[in-house]
Amino acid sequence: MAARNTARKRAFQILFEADQRGTDVLTVLADWVRHSRSDTRQPPVSEYTMELVEGYAQYERRIDDLISQYAVGWTLDRMPVVDRNIIRLGAYELVWVDGTPDAVVLDEAVQLAKEFSTDESPSFVNGLLGRFKDLKPSLRRDEA
Repeated sequence: MAARNTARKRAFQILFEADQRGTDVLTVLADWVRHSRSDTRQPPVSEYTMELVEGYAQYERRIDDLISQYAVGWTLDRMPVVDRNIIRLGAYELVWVDGTPDAVVLDEAVQLAKEFSTDESPSFVNGLLGRFKDLKPSLRRDEA
Protein backbone atom coordinates (compact mmCIF):
# COMPACT_ATOMS: atom_id res chain seq x y z
CA MET A 1 0.00 0.00 0.00
CA ALA A 2 1.62 3.25 -1.17
CA ALA A 3 0.04 5.34 1.60
CA ARG A 4 1.55 3.16 4.33
CA ASN A 5 4.90 3.16 2.56
CA THR A 6 4.87 6.97 2.51
CA ALA A 7 3.75 7.07 6.15
CA ARG A 8 6.67 4.84 7.19
CA LYS A 9 9.13 6.94 5.22
CA ARG A 10 7.89 10.13 6.91
CA ALA A 11 7.96 8.49 10.34
CA PHE A 12 11.56 7.43 9.68
CA GLN A 13 12.43 10.99 8.63
CA ILE A 14 10.91 12.35 11.85
CA LEU A 15 12.86 9.86 13.99
CA PHE A 16 16.03 10.66 12.05
CA GLU A 17 15.54 14.42 12.46
CA ALA A 18 14.88 14.08 16.19
CA ASP A 19 18.02 11.96 16.57
CA GLN A 20 20.14 14.45 14.63
CA ARG A 21 18.76 17.44 16.55
CA GLY A 22 18.91 15.70 19.92
CA THR A 23 15.22 16.52 20.32
CA ASP A 24 12.21 14.52 21.45
CA VAL A 25 10.43 12.78 18.55
CA LEU A 26 7.05 14.14 19.61
CA THR A 27 8.41 17.69 19.36
CA VAL A 28 9.63 17.04 15.82
CA LEU A 29 6.30 15.41 14.95
CA ALA A 30 4.46 18.50 16.21
CA ASP A 31 6.76 20.69 14.09
CA TRP A 32 5.98 18.61 10.99
CA VAL A 33 2.24 18.77 11.63
CA ARG A 34 2.36 22.53 12.25
CA HIS A 35 4.40 23.13 9.07
CA SER A 36 2.08 20.98 6.98
CA ARG A 37 -0.91 23.00 8.18
CA SER A 38 0.69 26.41 7.64
CA ASP A 39 2.61 25.80 4.41
CA THR A 40 0.75 24.35 1.43
CA ARG A 41 4.07 23.16 -0.06
CA GLN A 42 4.48 20.71 2.83
CA PRO A 43 2.70 17.37 2.50
CA PRO A 44 0.24 16.51 5.26
CA VAL A 45 1.34 14.20 8.05
CA SER A 46 -0.85 11.10 7.81
CA GLU A 47 -2.61 9.42 10.71
CA TYR A 48 -0.41 6.35 10.29
CA THR A 49 2.77 8.46 10.44
CA MET A 50 1.51 9.95 13.69
CA GLU A 51 0.60 6.49 15.04
CA LEU A 52 4.08 5.17 14.25
CA VAL A 53 5.94 8.11 15.79
CA GLU A 54 3.71 8.27 18.88
CA GLY A 55 3.94 4.49 19.30
CA TYR A 56 7.71 4.55 19.00
CA ALA A 57 7.87 7.36 21.58
CA GLN A 58 5.88 5.20 24.01
CA TYR A 59 8.41 2.34 23.79
CA GLU A 60 11.55 4.35 22.97
CA ARG A 61 13.63 3.24 25.95
CA ARG A 62 12.62 -0.43 25.58
CA ILE A 63 13.37 -0.39 21.85
CA ASP A 64 16.84 1.10 22.39
CA ASP A 65 17.51 -1.51 25.09
CA LEU A 66 16.54 -4.29 22.66
CA ILE A 67 18.74 -2.89 19.91
CA SER A 68 21.67 -2.57 22.32
CA GLN A 69 21.14 -6.12 23.53
CA TYR A 70 20.85 -7.82 20.12
CA ALA A 71 23.00 -5.73 17.75
CA VAL A 72 26.09 -7.91 17.84
CA GLY A 73 29.26 -5.87 17.54
CA TRP A 74 27.48 -2.51 17.45
CA THR A 75 26.72 -0.09 20.24
CA LEU A 76 23.72 2.15 19.71
CA ASP A 77 25.93 5.25 19.53
CA ARG A 78 28.32 3.69 17.01
CA MET A 79 25.54 2.46 14.74
CA PRO A 80 24.90 4.61 11.65
CA VAL A 81 22.15 7.12 12.44
CA VAL A 82 20.04 6.05 9.44
CA ASP A 83 20.22 2.37 10.36
CA ARG A 84 19.51 3.06 14.02
CA ASN A 85 16.31 4.92 13.20
CA ILE A 86 15.11 2.45 10.58
CA ILE A 87 15.58 -0.32 13.14
CA ARG A 88 13.83 1.71 15.84
CA LEU A 89 10.81 2.25 13.64
CA GLY A 90 10.79 -1.34 12.39
CA ALA A 91 11.14 -2.74 15.92
CA TYR A 92 8.15 -0.74 17.11
CA GLU A 93 5.95 -1.78 14.20
CA LEU A 94 7.10 -5.39 14.31
CA VAL A 95 6.69 -5.99 18.02
CA TRP A 96 3.82 -3.69 19.03
CA VAL A 97 1.65 -3.18 15.92
CA ASP A 98 -0.57 -6.15 15.16
CA GLY A 99 -2.17 -4.88 11.95
CA THR A 100 0.88 -5.21 9.71
CA PRO A 101 2.30 -8.59 8.64
CA ASP A 102 5.86 -9.17 9.86
CA ALA A 103 7.10 -9.76 6.31
CA VAL A 104 5.81 -6.33 5.25
CA VAL A 105 7.56 -4.61 8.16
CA LEU A 106 10.84 -6.33 7.31
CA ASP A 107 10.54 -5.58 3.60
CA GLU A 108 9.69 -1.91 4.18
CA ALA A 109 12.63 -1.48 6.59
CA VAL A 110 15.02 -3.09 4.11
CA GLN A 111 13.70 -0.80 1.35
CA LEU A 112 14.33 2.26 3.55
CA ALA A 113 17.87 1.02 4.19
CA LYS A 114 18.43 0.55 0.45
CA GLU A 115 17.16 4.05 -0.26
CA PHE A 116 18.83 5.98 2.56
CA SER A 117 21.85 4.03 3.82
CA THR A 118 24.93 2.04 2.82
CA ASP A 119 25.23 -1.11 0.72
CA GLU A 120 25.69 -3.22 3.88
CA SER A 121 22.74 -1.69 5.73
CA PRO A 122 19.86 -3.70 4.20
CA SER A 123 21.30 -7.00 5.42
CA PHE A 124 22.12 -5.54 8.85
CA VAL A 125 18.59 -4.12 9.22
CA ASN A 126 17.02 -7.36 7.98
CA GLY A 127 19.13 -9.49 10.32
CA LEU A 128 18.41 -7.50 13.45
CA LEU A 129 14.70 -7.08 12.74
CA GLY A 130 14.51 -10.77 11.82
CA ARG A 131 15.87 -11.56 15.27
CA PHE A 132 13.17 -9.37 16.84
CA LYS A 133 10.55 -11.14 14.72
CA ASP A 134 11.72 -14.51 16.05
CA LEU A 135 11.72 -13.20 19.63
CA LYS A 136 8.42 -11.29 19.29
CA PRO A 137 6.31 -13.60 21.50
CA SER A 138 8.81 -13.45 24.37
CA LEU A 139 9.38 -9.69 23.93
CA ARG A 140 5.67 -9.03 24.23
CA ARG A 141 5.42 -11.36 27.23
CA ASP A 142 8.22 -9.40 28.90
CA GLU A 143 6.07 -6.25 28.61
CA ALA A 144 3.14 -7.83 30.46
